[in-house]
Amino acid sequence: MTGHKLGIALGGGGARGWAHIGVLKALHDIGIQPDIIAGTSIGAIAGGCYAANELPKLEEFSTNLTRRKVLGLLDVNVKGNSFITGRRICSVLKTQIEDRRIEDLDKKFVAVATEIGTGHEVWMSKGQLMEAMRASYALPGIFKPVNINGRWLFDGAMVNPVPVSVCRALGASVVIAVNLNSDVFGKGTVVPNHEAKIVEDEEEDCEKKPYNYSLSNLRSQFFKDNDSGAPGLSSVMLEAFNITQDRIARARLAGDPPDISITPRVNDIGLFDFHRATELIQMGAEATMRARDDLKHHLALLAA
Repeated sequence: MTGHKLGIALGGGGARGWAHIGVLKALHDIGIQPDIIAGTSIGAIAGGCYAANELPKLEEFSTNLTRRKVLGLLDVNVKGNSFITGRRICSVLKTQIEDRRIEDLDKKFVAVATEIGTGHEVWMSKGQLMEAMRASYALPGIFKPVNINGRWLFDGAMVNPVPVSVCRALGASVVIAVNLNSDVFGKGTVVPNHEAKIVEDEEEDCEKKPYNYSLSNLRSQFFKDNDSGAPGLSSVMLEAFNITQDRIARARLAGDPPDISITPRVNDIGLFDFHRATELIQMGAEATMRARDDLKHHLALLAA
C-alpha cells in the first residue's frame, strides 16, 4: 500500500465498545494495521490505547471487570452537572497511557468531541491523549463535560458517531468503519395507530414514603429498572442517547459511506454491560473475520 493510507473509524456505543478490542486484534492477526485511527466516545478509548501501543493493557483491564467493580468505578457526583465525576475511571486510564501526547504517538489519532452550546464537532489531534479521550466519552448528564482550551466538550457521538469523515480528511484512501449500532432488526420503524392510553405506575406515592437519598439508593435508582417494568433513569438516558446516535450515524454514513463495514452483533449487550468484555471482544473478532474477504479485496486494489 505504498503511497496509500488505511483509516479505521471506531464508533461509540457504551460498553459495546469493548468489541473494538477484538476488531483491532483480529486485524493485526491477519496482517492489517491502520495508519489513521479516528475514535468517538468509547471508540476514542480503544483507538487511543491502540495508537499508544497499549491495547493489551486495556484488554486486561476490561476482561477483569465484574458488576461490582464497574459500580466501584462510578463515583457519584451529588452536586454539579453530571451523575458521575469520572475521577476513578480517569485514574485507571492514566495507568494505561500515562502522560502520552497525541502528536507523539506512532500512528495518527483523532478523538471526536462535541462542543456544548455551539454543537461544533471538535477533532482533537494534539495535546494530552487522556484529556482528549475524556472529552470524547463524556456522556451528557452522566460524565462531567471537559474544558479544553476554553471549550466545554462532551461525547462526540452527538455529532459524529462513526467518524469516517475524519479518516477521509486525514488522507485515508480506504476507510474501515466499526459500527456498534447496526445490529438491530427493524430499528426505527413506525408504530401507527397506537392508542394513547396510560398504564398506571405501581410505584408508591412519594408522599406516603419519603425517599432516602443515600449514595447506595442513588446508585440503585440510577442503574436499576423499576419492579413494575418501568425503565430506570440510566435506561432512559442511555436509550435516548442511543436512539439519537443511531439516527445521526445513519445520516452521516449515508452521506460518506466507508469502504468496508465491520458490524459486531452486539444487540443483546446493554450499553452499561461493561462486565461482559470477554464476550464483546470475541464478537468484534468474529465480525472482522466475516469482513475478511472485503478487506483483502480493497487492500489488493490499493496494492495493484
